[in-house]
Amino acid sequence: LKLSEIREFGPRVPIRYFCTLTMNSPKRYLITAALPYANGLKHVGHLAGAYIPSDIYARYLRAQGRDVVFVCGSDEHGTAIPIQARKEGTTAQAIIDKYHEAMRQDFADLSIEFDIYHRTSDPLHHETASAFFSQLEKAGELETKETEQYFDPEANTFLADRYIKGTCPTCQSNRAFGDQCESCGRSLSPEELINPLSTLSGATPIRKKTTHWYLPLGKHEAFLREWILEKHKQDWRPTVVGQCKGWIEGGLQSRAVTRDLDWGVKVPLPQAEGKVLYVWFDAPIGYISATKAWAIENGKDWEPYWKDGETKLVHFIGKDITYFHTLFWPAMLHFSGRKTPNAVHVHGFLTVSGEKMSKSRGTGLDPLKYLKLGMNPDWLRYYIAAKLNGRNEDVDFNAEDFMARVNSDLVGKFVNIASRTAGFINKRFAGELGTVGAEDQALLEQLKTALTPVAAMYESLDYARALREIMTQTDRVNEYVAHHKPWELAKQPDANERLQAVCTTSIEAFRLLSIALKPVMPALTAGIEAFLQVRPFVFS
Repeated sequence: LKLSEIREFGPRVPIRYFCTLTMNSPKRYLITAALPYANGLKHVGHLAGAYIPSDIYARYLRAQGRDVVFVCGSDEHGTAIPIQARKEGTTAQAIIDKYHEAMRQDFADLSIEFDIYHRTSDPLHHETASAFFSQLEKAGELETKETEQYFDPEANTFLADRYIKGTCPTCQSNRAFGDQCESCGRSLSPEELINPLSTLSGATPIRKKTTHWYLPLGKHEAFLREWILEKHKQDWRPTVVGQCKGWIEGGLQSRAVTRDLDWGVKVPLPQAEGKVLYVWFDAPIGYISATKAWAIENGKDWEPYWKDGETKLVHFIGKDITYFHTLFWPAMLHFSGRKTPNAVHVHGFLTVSGEKMSKSRGTGLDPLKYLKLGMNPDWLRYYIAAKLNGRNEDVDFNAEDFMARVNSDLVGKFVNIASRTAGFINKRFAGELGTVGAEDQALLEQLKTALTPVAAMYESLDYARALREIMTQTDRVNEYVAHHKPWELAKQPDANERLQAVCTTSIEAFRLLSIALKPVMPALTAGIEAFLQVRPFVFS
């Protein structure tokens, strides 16, 4: 049954909400999703890692009427952009213009609804990032060092981290770059690579002196240790806390915040000619500049979202960038007088039949191809959410399991409720809902009670458990329909009143289940709202 093919019917049913706001809710929420590199269209593995989970959380909070701002944007600096430009035989500006718009549309097509999707090439971001650097530099929170760094003698340029590849000293993989190993995920420095080579020319780089600015993380170890291992020990996922503990106890090193590069935010100092801000200093500031841009567009004040203790700041990221969001970025925020994150939700990778998604190996599921096949984006959102249990584990996409889950849960169970009862309301009762009896009302009250804990499951990001509970209650409603057999009642001339009551109860139950599913399946539930002629579903 396609809901769009069913004629809207009946008077508007007064909405009764099944969960309550917690008394200790923050005054406002700022939710961020990791800024994707604007150097290529993202496969579904990226979307599942940070963007679908964060969108579900934001939609859940909005449905409770909370003050929520959900920001993201394209990360348009760093070496990945010029590298992609070289591959495509074009300019870095052309690359970011092309992929920024393409990614923005991809997110929209998959019902990922940011309050703003910004970009780090925007002048507002350059201004914000430059001011951030200047503030730390003037406060003495940065240090300068003259070091020897890798230089490509053939290309006649210093090599940024991503322009250097080699063998990982930890796992011995040859898929290691100067900032991170693609195989084991370890954060690296170029000097740690075995047999380094330039990705520009293939030449063996030489060492050459240069001066850069650094954030001395070791100086801030006491703050980070207390902030992570004590303040957030109970709030963060144990795997994230354990990883941070290992990094801290292994000794925190100073991290450069500038690079010898011609693409990025210029370092705002006269003695820093030819240098830009390091992408991992620049990119997270994009959360702030995006908030500023949203505030300007909406006549709001951005500062409470980044300075007020009553704001809950929540980051959603993939596990490959944990270090920067749990150590580097919080130190930047703390020593610039801004609030630090309340939560950093780290999500695993999405695998395809057990294999990690990779565009280069052809194992990525392209969201554009997915949509062009005519598949409903809500199906994908549901399938991924049903595998997200609030921990940063990898989840697997299996085509056969995907089809079976959609057909069983969404078609065979959920939509089946409306398909077996709505037609009778239309044909036999001119779209008018009836009065339910005591037995029917008991089912509805039991359903409301059973669905109440779903709110807490969304709050804790245990979407898998939430959907299991919703489907359990969907089974209960289907059992009610099967027990009362409206198709049999329709054959009995004297059973019209009972038929109307059974169908009315079923449609009301369908509405309650739709409320619970709304954060996961926004497009489907919007159609149901129109179908039922009710105001947008909310938690309250």
